[in-house]
Amino acid sequence: MERQRAITLRFLAEPTDVNFGGKVHGGAVMKWIDLAAYACAAGWSGQYCITVYAGGIRFVKPVKVGSLVEVTAKVIYTGRTSMHIGIDVQACDPKTREFVLTTHCIVIMVAVDDDGQPAAVPEWVPATPADIELHSSAIRLMEMRKKIGAEMEAHLHL
Repeated sequence: MERQRAITLRFLAEPTDVNFGGKVHGGAVMKWIDLAAYACAAGWSGQYCITVYAGGIRFVKPVKVGSLVEVTAKVIYTGRTSMHIGIDVQACDPKTREFVLTTHCIVIMVAVDDDGQPAAVPEWVPATPADIELHSSAIRLMEMRKKIGAEMEAHLHL
């Protein structure tokens, strides 16, 4: 089976996605991110996958209702059972097709077997300079998340 490392989902932002300010609300964008991350991780691993982390979500520009939206997801690191997925969300007026970045983040997905236990995933090995930098960045972000996780322990008992 050929592994699919990246996927782009495309759709129109609907009026039901609007917030009180008249733009697409962040929750809708986060749902799109999760859908793309799942499709990417399942395509790479060939297995059912679950989201275990979504972080560094940066809302750069608002998405307008009626916009054509592209959510691109790409494997940037693999562990034994996990896949780090880089996500970019872009939007444009469908008449012009001039896309602008609206949101980006990293999502970590874990492949699971039929019993819901973590399952091994194929290794992704970066080959291009751009992919090597993405891979290195994912490793640096892992180290930062460990430190943030330790700090967050204080908030578990509020």
